[in-house]
Formats: sequence, C-alpha cells, structure tokens
Amino acid sequence: MAEKSHSSASIMYVVIAIAVLLIVVLVPLSMMGKGASPTVSSDDADIRIAPIAKVELKKAAVADGKPRDGAAVYGSVCMACHAAGVAGAPKTGDKAAWAPRIATGTAALVKSVTNGKGAMPPKGGGADLTDAEIKAAVAHLVGLSK
Repeated sequence: MAEKSHSSASIMYVVIAIAVLLIVVLVPLSMMGKGASPTVSSDDADIRIAPIAKVELKKAAVADGKPRDGAAVYGSVCMACHAAGVAGAPKTGDKAAWAPRIATGTAALVKSVTNGKGAMPPKGGGADLTDAEIKAAVAHLVGLSK
C-alpha cells in the first residue's frame, strides 16, 4: 500500500506541475490583444520620434537665369561675415586689413574663396556660386576695401 501511495503522490506532483506550467504559459497568451497593455498607434509613435528640424539644401533661384553681380553675391553670402569681421574675417572697408590680401592679386583671392580659408568654407558658404559670381564678389569686396 505504501508503494501505491508513493506512486499516487508522484503522479499528483506531475499533474500539478503541468497545470502550473499551462497556467503560466496559456494565461498570458490568452490576454494578448485584450487590452492587457495599452497599444500605441503608429501615428503617435511617428509624432514622438519626428525630428525637431529638417535641413534642406537646394540651389538658389536666379530670377533671370543670369549670374548674380558682385553686389548681390556680397549681400547674400559674403556680408554675413565680412560686415562684422566674424571669425577673423577682414571687415569690409578696413583698408589696413585688406591691403596685404589685395597685394596678393585677384587670382589668389578668388582661389582663397573657391577653396576656403581659415574659418571661411569653400565658396564662402555659397555652394551654388559660379566662378564668375565669385570673381564678381571678390572685385566688389576689393572695391569696397581699397
């Protein structure tokens, strides 16, 4: 009789273990999709992870299709730094600062603008500038600083 009791207890433990296992596995599976956890729509997620700002580079529109003159290029690109002397840029009209630069010649100044120099990026930051527009801007700036 003791052997039968031992066998019954073993079977009972196995049945209990299987029941617990089924409860642990099947109850969470049955709860899925029934509001057990809040669902978030993809629209909400897109709004939360959207970038704060976007950068868009595009070519500047030229009204008549012709190259801009030196004054226009200076006003739209060069003036931002050269008017106030930002980051060591020689100020427009400062004859003492411009004299040694002007002495190097127009070709050297155009090359400096085209390739960038010091804190000035290539083409002075005006990536859409043509060679003719750079030459015109250099001539204009030199004219203002002689």
